[in-house]
Amino acid sequence: MNMRFKNKAVFVTGGGSGIGAATAHAFGAQGARVIVADLNFDNASAVAHSIAVGGCQAFPVRIDVSSEESVNEAFNTAESWLGTTINVLVNSAGILGVGAFIDYPLKQWNDVLGVNLTGTFLCSKRAAKSMTEEGSGRIVNVGSISGSRAGIGRVAYGTSKAAILGLTRQLAMELGPYGITANAVAPGPVVTPFTVASYNAETIAAYESMIPTGRMGLVEEISAAILFLASDEAAYINGVSLPVDGGYLAGGVRKTGQLGTS
Repeated sequence: MNMRFKNKAVFVTGGGSGIGAATAHAFGAQGARVIVADLNFDNASAVAHSIAVGGCQAFPVRIDVSSEESVNEAFNTAESWLGTTINVLVNSAGILGVGAFIDYPLKQWNDVLGVNLTGTFLCSKRAAKSMTEEGSGRIVNVGSISGSRAGIGRVAYGTSKAAILGLTRQLAMELGPYGITANAVAPGPVVTPFTVASYNAETIAAYESMIPTGRMGLVEEISAAILFLASDEAAYINGVSLPVDGGYLAGGVRKTGQLGTS
């Protein structure tokens, strides 16, 4: 078994489901002591229990990433349980909030940016305070291809994810001198409980037709990229956004007539 994160203290927001849960499991399987942080404490507890059943260490905490008070309380609780500071932070908490731009409610806009962007800022800020004292650390933000490529109905979501890419670069600049790297993954269409419940066959087919690999991604494939960016092997990678999208962002015109003609 690969134990490259043995005894590392890892804090995963949005750890109660989807990409966050897969990431928490992956870190646990590689020896990390995992904090599963989620607004839904029942979900966080279930994931932490599942990790612990496998012989790994995991602890659930409730967190509202849009609230600085809640963030500080969650980190304090986590560090008390760990008996140490956080070595790796994964900012996976996020919400979608689909709606047409012209009628998009201000409250929904504020909610999406509050969780996706402000949440990433607040958790990174709190984690960095501990990491700077240690002189090392890894921050991995979960962005999206929606941060690079617009989509109908995703005015708040896409804007928040684009801003996360800018925030990631800012963190890399300001925290690099302290031995802390900050990077992001940008998942493409991924099979999660949310997409299974929300996408019909037509939607899935439309996505798959635009992905060169011809399929949607798996949460385990996203978590693998996150673990790489958090690893020692990625020590000289800082301020980048890594698309994990089956080639979606690289794609262009799908048909150009007879091959070999200009």
